Amino acid sequence: MDALDPTRTAVVLIDLQRRIVDLPTAPHTGPEVVARCLALAEAGRAAGATVVVVRADRPGPDPQPPGSELLPEVAPRDGDLAVIKHSWGAFHETGLDATLRARGVDTLVIGGIATNFGVEQTARIGEEIGYRVVLPHDAMSGLDAYAHEFAVDYVFRRLGTVCTTDEAIAALRG
Repeated sequence: MDALDPTRTAVVLIDLQRRIVDLPTAPHTGPEVVARCLALAEAGRAAGATVVVVRADRPGPDPQPPGSELLPEVAPRDGDLAVIKHSWGAFHETGLDATLRARGVDTLVIGGIATNFGVEQTARIGEEIGYRVVLPHDAMSGLDAYAHEFAVDYVFRRLGTVCTTDEAIAALRG
């Protein structure tokens, strides 16, 4: 995998909220995905990349269902971007595209839950609007293994670069 320019890269973490991380997922467990996403975020921050933490709010319910808060270890830090989305993807009516472009970002490294919902929708739109997309397949998981594998093997390879978390971290470090 080619090196990534961290100053032009955003590490985008999708829906790492208690009610989502606790779902039965495959091929990776929620805690495994969280650990890998945190490693990506730490490597990104250390290299000077933008970290984007995306949280899903369901349209309508007030208050949101129990477990809708981000896991404490995933909460945005100073300099990170926090995005609240009301649809599957992180771009629709969130201002994320304009904010990333203002920072000079042209590459997205995307992880989170679920592979074939929020991660895939964000990757599809990101690629469609001109971002280079990097997808560490072990930093995401589906609601079942087949859905994850189909997205990774069939869809993601057409959208961008599929790699491992370790490969993405190495690329961020140059």
